[in-house]
Amino acid sequence: MKNASQNTLTPILRINFPHEDRLGRGKMELLEHIMQTGSISAAGRAMDMSYRRAWLLVSEMNRMFKHPVVESQRGGQKGGGAVLTAFGEELLNRFRHMEQTIRAMLAADLDWLEANRQP
Repeated sequence: MKNASQNTLTPILRINFPHEDRLGRGKMELLEHIMQTGSISAAGRAMDMSYRRAWLLVSEMNRMFKHPVVESQRGGQKGGGAVLTAFGEELLNRFRHMEQTIRAMLAADLDWLEANRQP
């Protein structure tokens, strides 16, 4: 399998929900950073976005589903923090699995496109 680079054709998964809600790689990357850092603000900084934007995306995801995706705590003696819920972890895992499935299912077609595209 080829290494992913800017010159490689890559399918991008984005799921459109009713009422203009969307789920895509940006929100999943934000969840990964929250999982790594334990913080919405640190996750936003890692993605070069404001805390407000990161918080709005988390709030949107929490509103989209029956179960919360991220739980946060306000600052205290040890400061605030954020964690993915069990549902949030499952959501992230399933989204990443969907991406892998799409790449696998489209591999032959992507190879054909790659072989026939203008360099």
